[in-house]
Amino acid sequence: MPQNIPHSIQTTSLADILERVLDKGIVIAGDIKICLADVELLTIKIRLLVASVEKAKEMGIDWWQSDPALSSKARVLEEENHQLKERLDRLEARLGG
Repeated sequence: MPQNIPHSIQTTSLADILERVLDKGIVIAGDIKICLADVELLTIKIRLLVASVEKAKEMGIDWWQSDPALSSKARVLEEENHQLKERLDRLEARLGG
């Protein structure tokens, strides 16, 4: 009959690892350069940050709050901005004409 023998190897679940990464954050950075005969044709810079929202905000990263594709509040502000620009253009056209 098999017995459950405790062992000294500590197992870590994927959930534990993910929690640690989101708590601390992890940055992956890299550059790709394509050259032909010592002439640089293309450079691609890749930056990846994996962190929780709270950790990202602590680091001063909150671009998703002002991105209209991700934030309904940003979409509303973008539409209001567009309407104000149109109104300003009409007023300037009246004053100038």
